[in-house]
Order: sequence, then C-alpha cells, then structure tokens
Amino acid sequence: MTKTELKPILVFDSGIGGLTVLREARVLMPERHFIYVADDAGFPYGGWEEAALKERVIALFGRLLAEHAPEICIIACNTAFTLVGADLRAAYPQMTFVGTVPAIKPAAERTRSGLVSVLATPGTVKRAYTRDLIQSFASQCHVRLVGSENLARMAEAYIRGDALADEAVLAEIAPCFVEVEGKRTDIVVLACTHYPFMANVFRRLAPWPVDWLDPAEAIARRARSLVPLPNGFEPLNGEDPAIFTSADPDFATRRLMQGFGLRVVAATATAGRREAFT
Repeated sequence: MTKTELKPILVFDSGIGGLTVLREARVLMPERHFIYVADDAGFPYGGWEEAALKERVIALFGRLLAEHAPEICIIACNTAFTLVGADLRAAYPQMTFVGTVPAIKPAAERTRSGLVSVLATPGTVKRAYTRDLIQSFASQCHVRLVGSENLARMAEAYIRGDALADEAVLAEIAPCFVEVEGKRTDIVVLACTHYPFMANVFRRLAPWPVDWLDPAEAIARRARSLVPLPNGFEPLNGEDPAIFTSADPDFATRRLMQGFGLRVVAATATAGRREAFT
C-alpha cells in the first residue's frame, strides 16, 4: 500500500480544543494525513438544545464523509460525542467513530482520596451518558460534576494568545476542589478537549496539587488500534487541511493552525481532492 492510497483520519471538534487530540494522534499515526474540522459556526455546543445539535452534527457528517472518505473519524469533543455518538454510528454504520467521553473510569481507578471532580461544559454535565459512567465505574467515589459556562470560550481565547485574568479562571475551577472529613479532591477530569491547553494555568491557580486527567493520549491510542499500519511506511511531512464551518477564522486562528502543521481551506475546497494533502 502506498502513501497516496492511505485514507486520512478526520478529527472533529466544536472549536480548536481537538488540537490536543490531533497532537497525540499524529505521534501514533505518523503515516497518515489528517483533516481537522472545527464547527466554529456552532461553537460553543454547551448551550445548544439537544435535538437541534443532533440534527446539525449528523447533517454535517453526512457532507464530511461524502467529501473526504476518511479511514476513521475521531470525535474530539465530549459534548458532541456523549450526545450524538450513538446516532452517528446508527446513521453511518460504514464509518468507524472514535469518541471522547469523560475519563471517569481511570479517575476512579487512580484516586486515593475517593474525591474526584469532572470539569466539563454544561452540556456534558447534564448528559445521561456522563451519569451512567459514574454509576458504572465510580459508584464508590464522591464525584463532583462542574459544568463551566465560560471556560471553553476562555480556553479558545487563551490558545490564540489572549490574556486571561487569574481571578476569572479561578472562579471557573474553584468548585472542583472539595474537602470532606480531612480528605481532598485529588483528581480533576478535564472533560473538554479545550481544557488541557490551560492545564499549566490550572496547576498554578489550584488551591492544592491534583492530577489533571487529560484523555487525549488514550483517545489517540484507541484510534491507532483501529487503523491498520502498513509495512514500509515513511513519516509524512507537509501541512494537512483544517476546515472551519464559519469559513472565516481570524488571523490568530490561522496562525495557530500553521503551528500545528495545518492550513485553513474552504469547506468545499477539499471535496474529493487528494491534492489537498500535498
């Protein structure tokens, strides 16, 4: 199998938080090209009505799969996958979807205090999927769900280089820290792919040290296990396409994409064209 015959991997997020997953996936799949899709026209997902968001994401994937025929799709968004994952698999059974869900199981396995917090968007917090994960894997733990209204937007701004006030960030993460009978929260699950970009800020502002659990590497490992590795491949160079549903990302975003080896293309520019990856 030659390089040109290998299908690309599609990485999807509501914004640019999925770059944390892309970064890890590239390390494990150096023989593959990637297509990064940011539904920034719909960002943030946390405030959407469920039915409307389902309809939007399913329709969007209908177009993406027809245009790009990826090997697999990585849904690098907790809010989207916990809501739409099952519907995507039902609507497009020929495609393999790798999802992102809150890392509650590994948190429950690692905690020593039994106090775990899940820092997420309001949409992820309210999902039955999230509650089921807690019931299945963390029933012996005290799990606090923290749905931040503002942190995904703040993370997008931070990633682009904007300054954030420490007080504003601390107000979003402070509810994660719980003390009960001399025990303290020792793990905070980062249940939004935007949040790991701010992990150093979180560590600096935290009232005590905790393990900030980033699922990006685990998602990438799962994707690698589902993608065949050819013999005699060479690592790829050059830029991959990034598609923004707004069709008009700002200069700071374009510059950020370049830093990740991506170039912004028009939503229809890559339809069926292998030259998009040259």
